[in-house]
This record gives sequence, C-alpha cells and structure tokens, in this order.
Amino acid sequence: MTFDSIFNIDPYSWEAIFTAIFCGTIIGLERQFRGKPVGIRTSSLIVLGTYLFLATAFMLKGDIVDPSRVVGQVITGIGFLGAGVMLAKDGAVVGVTSAATIWVLAAVGVMISTGNHLNAIRISVLVVLILYGVDTLEAHTKAFSKGVHNRVKNHPRFKRPNGGE
Repeated sequence: MTFDSIFNIDPYSWEAIFTAIFCGTIIGLERQFRGKPVGIRTSSLIVLGTYLFLATAFMLKGDIVDPSRVVGQVITGIGFLGAGVMLAKDGAVVGVTSAATIWVLAAVGVMISTGNHLNAIRISVLVVLILYGVDTLEAHTKAFSKGVHNRVKNHPRFKRPNGGE
C-alpha cells in the first residue's frame, strides 16, 4: 500500500473537495459569526454533498442517465432543508435569508461539480458581501429598515435579553 493509494479518491478531485469546503466555510463563517442558522459545518456539508452527488451523476454511463435530473432532485432536497429553517410566528416569517443561503450553497456545489472552481469562490465571496452589506445598510439607513424588517426587529420575540437588537 502506497501513500498515493491511501489518498487516491479517483474519480473525485481533492481540489474540488477543498474548494467545496472553502466556499462553504466562507459563507458559513458569516452566518456563524452573526449567530444565524446554517453555520460553517452545515454550509460546508451542503456544498460538499452537492458536489459529490453531481460528480457521481456525471460518472454514470448509459442511455437513460441524465445528470440534470440529479440537479433537479438536489434542488428539491435543498428546498426541504430551506423550509426547515424558516419559522412563522405572530405574522412574522423568519429564516428566509438562511433558506436562500442554503439554496445558493447548493448552486455553488453544482458549479464546483462542473469544474468552475474559481467562479464558485467568487460567487461565495459575493454571497458574503450581499449578506453582510445589506445587513449593514439596514442597520445604518432608515430606508432599508422599513416594513417587515422593522416589525421583526421590534417584535418582543426577537428582542435580545440585554435590550440590544
């Protein structure tokens, strides 16, 4: 048994696996630092799992094999996970951003499985910029804190015990 045979995962790619974990980690860090659902572990596993499902589908041979069907099933399964993080209480729906993040994480995994590693990293950085940037705008700009965002932040259920938001 050689060193190469121990770490050989052909036909999968270590580069793709590390890219998936990296992309999931940078998005998950933003979520975890802010105390939101879908942190580092969950994000990394969603991207990695999506890559593995799609990479496996691309390897299947036969007349009736269609990787796009696997993509459709991944999207359905991810929708189920996303629905699990959303909650409705007293007319306020929370967790929609986390559900959307789960959806994008799966899309990043699809990108990695098609060999678009650098673009997957770019999209992951863009997702973090959107998540952080819009939240910053909401906190510092009155126009972005209207409507449901204002109602949710002022709802007694969403107040922090120390009086902060």
